[in-house]
Amino acid sequence: MWNNTRRGWGLISILLHWVGAVAFIGLFALGWWMTGLDYYDRWYNLGPWWHRSVGMLLLLVTLIRLGWRFVQPTPEAKGGRLERQAAHLGHLGLYVLMLVALISGYLISTAEGQGINVFEAFEVPALVSGLPDQATLAGRVHWYSALALMLLSAGHALAALKHHWVDRNDVLKRMIDPRRSRRP
Repeated sequence: MWNNTRRGWGLISILLHWVGAVAFIGLFALGWWMTGLDYYDRWYNLGPWWHRSVGMLLLLVTLIRLGWRFVQPTPEAKGGRLERQAAHLGHLGLYVLMLVALISGYLISTAEGQGINVFEAFEVPALVSGLPDQATLAGRVHWYSALALMLLSAGHALAALKHHWVDRNDVLKRMIDPRRSRRP
């Protein structure tokens, strides 16, 4: 139930998937909302603090997720050859965009050499700082990679719904119910 099988996703993969999905959508919404705050809004400093803190935790979760993905079997893909290749490329694109968005967010926050305080619990050190126009360039990359991630995620969700309602297979159910990985 915890591990993946060739039939389905295990509980750990399912939890990492859904925690990541909710966190990325939440961070995107918060980030977009923050761009409209003025200096006198009480969330002017609080919003970015939450955004950075959750972002650093999500980077850790994403790295764990990638590590788990490399040591666990991947359930058998459904559909024709072209559909399976598209799914593979789509998942690869999602992982690349997740890492690019998270790392560029880190580079924005550490551009001045200050670490990132994560919920007052610990600090992520500024390993890279002082590059020319670091915050500006990383900010552009962060915005466009996050936007692309949301668009590709929407396509990912639509593909899952297509599998569920049109193809009537268990692709979506496998990402919800870890017991499916044990059924023949």
